[in-house]
Amino acid sequence: MLAPRIQQSLLVALVTAAVMFTNLGGPRLWDRDEPRNAGCAREMLERGDLVVPTFNAELRTHKPVLLYWCIMSAYSVLGVSEFSARLPSALFAVGTTLCTWFIGRRLFSPQAGVWAAVALASSLMFGVAGRAATPDSVLIFCTTLAMAIYVAGTFRARFDGAPPDAPPQLVNPGHYFPQHWPTAIAMYAAMGLAVLAKGPVGLVLPTAVIGMFLLVVRLPSQPLPPQLTLGSFLMRLVRPFEPVHFLKTCWYMRPLTAIFVVAAIAVPWYWAVGLATEGKFLEGFFLEHNLGRATQSMEGHGGGILWFYPLALLVGFFPFSVFALPLAIDSAVQSRRRDGGQAGYLLAICWVCVYVGLFSIARTKLPSYITPCYPGLALLAGNFVARWSRGADGLARFWLPWSFASFALVGAIFAGVIPLVARRYLPGEEWLGLLGLTPLAGGAFCLALAVIQNYKAAAGAFAASAVAFSTMLFAIGAQQADEHQTSHVILRAIQQHSPTPQVASYDVLEPSWVFYLGQPIKELRREAASNEEGAAEDDQLVAHLMQSADSVVITKSSRLEKLDGRLPPGVTVLAETDYFLQNDRLVLLGYPRDPAVATAGYNAPDRR
Repeated sequence: MLAPRIQQSLLVALVTAAVMFTNLGGPRLWDRDEPRNAGCAREMLERGDLVVPTFNAELRTHKPVLLYWCIMSAYSVLGVSEFSARLPSALFAVGTTLCTWFIGRRLFSPQAGVWAAVALASSLMFGVAGRAATPDSVLIFCTTLAMAIYVAGTFRARFDGAPPDAPPQLVNPGHYFPQHWPTAIAMYAAMGLAVLAKGPVGLVLPTAVIGMFLLVVRLPSQPLPPQLTLGSFLMRLVRPFEPVHFLKTCWYMRPLTAIFVVAAIAVPWYWAVGLATEGKFLEGFFLEHNLGRATQSMEGHGGGILWFYPLALLVGFFPFSVFALPLAIDSAVQSRRRDGGQAGYLLAICWVCVYVGLFSIARTKLPSYITPCYPGLALLAGNFVARWSRGADGLARFWLPWSFASFALVGAIFAGVIPLVARRYLPGEEWLGLLGLTPLAGGAFCLALAVIQNYKAAAGAFAASAVAFSTMLFAIGAQQADEHQTSHVILRAIQQHSPTPQVASYDVLEPSWVFYLGQPIKELRREAASNEEGAAEDDQLVAHLMQSADSVVITKSSRLEKLDGRLPPGVTVLAETDYFLQNDRLVLLGYPRDPAVATAGYNAPDRR
């Protein structure tokens, strides 16, 4: 019989793999980030270049190189495909849940570790990261690995027979930071990989999480005032940031080790890409995509400081976010324990609050920015579920029915709203509303079990419903939505038009076209001011079409209507199709090779 630890780790890996790998390569790459990253890796592989990232034959300064290296490795073994492009993210997601299980096991209990991993694996935003060819899953894994190494070097291992509510024990009494130098090196090395995955946030934020935790736990105890006033409350809030205490804590974290280790891992590539691009990559990445996103709202991704990320957590951490209110109350109560058991709660709370707080200040906001804090949130949720599943306390006993009813209500809303949305955007897919029956039935069943106080069975039923819903949503829902993408009609027409097409786009360009066409697409941009709107672009379009019979242009029908007979004689519409999720159509312009080319035959619903 396998040891309990092996059984638990296998369970965590299998549950995560079910969510991440089921039909992973089925849907096409989703615009716009997936094809950019997958295409960048392919262009680097084709050039044999491990340094300079490019997409559509242009320098790509959005992200560092670690994801591209991983995708290139998958391409080398499996070939270029959707599955191989997404494989690294899915594998890193499995690694992240295993790290979360390990942390939960050390800080709380083996059962809490398993529940935390299940909560993380089934959460919607973590599933999006783990099933997409984006750097988010790589970053989440690297930062969670760093936290796991920190916990391993700070807290003792917990045996399976230990009391579940026993407080974690320090490896070195009185020290909340690894005193073993190689452990600190390994922790900062993981952060160095995170810097290669997404930039400075890979070092700054996990260091801030650990630093915030140390500022609190290393603070000398102080008797509470006889009467709590607003002034005394504010003093307690700012006390951890007292200058001497703050500087001592920073030095306690071995900052020189952090700098040297992270620099040794990340600087060689940044230095090489800076030399190869004459500083253009460094300027674009650090000034535009880091400093720029922090100081101004870019690409329309703004949001309220107070409400954006709390709302993002409620949606992104679903289904386990149905426990949000009792979980918040329970975490606040447990973090005030005086028996040493509050350490795990404090670390998890700092993990969530640092990410949410700092990204709330940044001007550009996206739900994916805070996904690296999901393991910390999962730890709180996992321990909460583990505790009430053993026999609910008063808080859980009151709130559980409401939480399960909320789960069922979300399922009912999903079942009612999705058919209406599908009727407008995905006609024929109204049946996807049936996916809402899983949380609807699961919530109702869990509610019945909670009424008869069979909490262990309720926890199991809820977990099964959560995993099933997430798996079906990604594996089935995404696949059916993908069936309505039609850009392959235009791309097939281009390939049939000429073996060596010269392709340009006019007023529209999706990265997936570049990826699936396998060649650069020239984007016609306005180069000069003109008295007549669009004339400069029109001149470029005409010049491109007149280069040769192999020249074609992709544009929108709404734009085509404004050309007013400016097209060269003989140019016609070679193919036309609906523009996915847009109230417009895509058209392909060019010189027909044969009169039969300009027909409606390109509207066949091919998979590619």
